[in-house]
Amino acid sequence: MPAPASSPVRPPVKRPPAAERVYTYVKGAVLDRRYEGGTLLTEGDLAEAVGVSRTPVREALLRLEVEGLIKLYPKKGALVLAVSAQEIADVVETRLLVEEFAARKAVPASPQLIGRLEVILEEQRQLSEAGDLAAVSVKDRCFHAEIVRHAGNEILSRLYDQLRDRQLRMGVAVMEAHPGRIAANIAEHGELLEAIRAGDADGAAQVVRRHVSRVKVLVRGEGR
Repeated sequence: MPAPASSPVRPPVKRPPAAERVYTYVKGAVLDRRYEGGTLLTEGDLAEAVGVSRTPVREALLRLEVEGLIKLYPKKGALVLAVSAQEIADVVETRLLVEEFAARKAVPASPQLIGRLEVILEEQRQLSEAGDLAAVSVKDRCFHAEIVRHAGNEILSRLYDQLRDRQLRMGVAVMEAHPGRIAANIAEHGELLEAIRAGDADGAAQVVRRHVSRVKVLVRGEGR
């Protein structure tokens, strides 16, 4: 009687390096505003929270400082930087340049783009109903990024990807301060989808300008 076949031995799942775990933890907390601007983080507290020594914490914080999310102060800790008025203006200006161009270039739209936008929009609606603001903000960014990718300009697409973290952070801030904007935001995404579906390049660009321009006003607390 043949011996039973032995089950294949699966290699153990490797955990990410300690510094990467700290980086992911802190960055996620900053972007979804669990660590708000002005919060002082200490190496000891972060090491305890993630379950690592202080050395990988230092490595992760140095990386986050380069990305402009924190400011290191020797022997004190790391200060989470607030979103500045200039950063808001810069991000909105860059978004308008890229997204208006992309909305025009995306027309006429492929069935693949229309399908992806429909899926993302529905996911955003479901996350909104669940009250997950951070996830809603991620889907918001994904909706616009999908249009940029389908514009067919790889350089612009990479430039847009560099705005990702700042967009997510601002998006959560807007939704927390103006909960009523979530439904309006989703409705505007629907308008943009319909303009693209209809082949209306000018109409799509106009929706983008109106939609993105509101971010600057809302993040600065100037409107609703």
